[in-house]
Amino acid sequence: MTPAIKLLERGKHAHQVLRYEHDKQAESFGLEAVEKLSLEAPTVFKTLVAELDSGKLVVAIVPVTHQLNLKQLAKAAGAKKAQMALPAKVESTTGYVLGGVSPLGQKKALPTFIDESATQFELIYCSAGKRGLEIELAPQLLASLTRAAFAPLAA
Repeated sequence: MTPAIKLLERGKHAHQVLRYEHDKQAESFGLEAVEKLSLEAPTVFKTLVAELDSGKLVVAIVPVTHQLNLKQLAKAAGAKKAQMALPAKVESTTGYVLGGVSPLGQKKALPTFIDESATQFELIYCSAGKRGLEIELAPQLLASLTRAAFAPLAA
């Protein structure tokens, strides 16, 4: 059980865990989840970590069908610039491996931003903290648990 799942279960928050057999050859972890779980692609979100020009790390949650707009993320975070954080920094800060980074249960709570498109869905999917595991939950619950703000982030 991952820290993300433990967090949801401890708080008795409404969620569902979905499992699939992860293929190490998959080019996109998020699109692999869409395909193997037969989900609607716009409802599946990836968790990305970026570094602001101040050196501060932030989390961006965007649909797997889109790229992260770093300028929009910087603006939402009140910074001038943002760039993708180095993989080693992401893993050491979040406690998760790339391709399995969950926005929930990270080792260090980071400022978090969710693409505003999530608000149009009753339920969305994000990583449960391990490749091959997804969590289904309400976007408002995800925002509440991560203290996230909704913002336009998808390019």
